[in-house]
Amino acid sequence: MKMKTALITGASNGIGLALAKVHASKGDNLVLVARNKSKLDEIKLEFEKKYKILVHVIGIDLSIRNAAQLVYDETTRNNIQIDYLINNAGFGDYGMFCETNWDKQSQMIDLNITALTNFTKLYLKDMIKRKQGKIMNVASTAAFQSGPLMAVYFATKAYVLSFSEAVDSEVRAFGISVTALCPGPTESGFKENAAMGESKLFKSKRIPSSQHVAEFGYKAMMKGKTVAIHGLMNMIMVHAIRFTPRALVVKITRSLLNK
Repeated sequence: MKMKTALITGASNGIGLALAKVHASKGDNLVLVARNKSKLDEIKLEFEKKYKILVHVIGIDLSIRNAAQLVYDETTRNNIQIDYLINNAGFGDYGMFCETNWDKQSQMIDLNITALTNFTKLYLKDMIKRKQGKIMNVASTAAFQSGPLMAVYFATKAYVLSFSEAVDSEVRAFGISVTALCPGPTESGFKENAAMGESKLFKSKRIPSSQHVAEFGYKAMMKGKTVAIHGLMNMIMVHAIRFTPRALVVKITRSLLNK
């Protein structure tokens, strides 16, 4: 039986690294993509020795123009068939929108939205030809409401959710599924990178590990679930939002994001 290959972006730490461990433990070969090439090289050595798989690493900043095309071209040149595409790379930024740094906000949009969309388009056409493949786009419970103090981040995740649901509907007839993984706050390095470690959102609840979220996401993708919300309380919250006035939801969200 031919070994399958998973391409994972943002694979050097957090949920991306945890997803790489899950796939490696299942015997899948890996294409790992992230900016930190030296860290990816360390992971490659460890995983190939421990799991007896092949690991191809690509060090690239996915927020740059045509980064997804460059990755696609490299996997094509190396005759690597991607069976599982996992768009995990992304980051957030904390603060009043009018006071945030535009370059960082623009980079966030390019990574969270543009790169994810381009990766999906590039690899999807090959999956359709084979009538086989699975895609996971890492969204967030942030996708279900607006987020004062993280306005652009919440908006990018709303895009990921909407985009994933729509494309999933389009490709089901070809035997392909698209899963939007929606974790809540996770111990993944995100809160440090977004400078929001002191917010009530991270202080007020027990935070699950990246590995726990990754294992949940893997199972959801393999089952072909369209939307996978991690955690019972997150599930309850998401459904409650549907019946709550939007102005109140925004007010509550801001309260949770305040430091």
